[in-house]
Amino acid sequence: MADRSIFFSLAPYHVLSYGTLLGTQVFHTFVNSVASFRVLERPQFAILQRELFPVYFGIQTAAPVVLALTYPGSKSSLFGVPASFAGVFHESSRWGVLVPLGTIFATGLLNLAYLLPETNKITALRRQQEKKDGKASYDAPPHSKEMTALNKRFGKIHGISSLANLITLLATVVYGINLSTRLE
Repeated sequence: MADRSIFFSLAPYHVLSYGTLLGTQVFHTFVNSVASFRVLERPQFAILQRELFPVYFGIQTAAPVVLALTYPGSKSSLFGVPASFAGVFHESSRWGVLVPLGTIFATGLLNLAYLLPETNKITALRRQQEKKDGKASYDAPPHSKEMTALNKRFGKIHGISSLANLITLLATVVYGINLSTRLE
């Protein structure tokens, strides 16, 4: 039978939190979004994404904090790396732990607090403009000057958000590689 003391250590909660973060990112980025875009009409896809993104970016923002709190440190009590935040901020953890977790947190927060609300504002303005123009923002050109400008703004913000998401995913993988070096 397994040693029950593992349940009182940070390690299993850390690994489960990491798995949740990576799994959520991979599934949403490469499966859910792609399949939804392919099978849903554009307005329904937009509604779905508007509901999913706050949760998704919330996970990207909260998970690195949970990972820092549950950071297991090293088993060696002498000269070892401490657990939790102290271990994350330990000098030896700077590049393999602190930088990836900080990057995940910062890019998740950027998406959650700024890029998502900005995208939603532009989307609302595009819907208003669609009513004025009698034409959807995603219909073939030509578009009014106002819609062209809104589409350009949307594309820019969406592109930055996608790049931030990719950076978050890469930082998560980098952290996972570092974490795997600690497994015996």
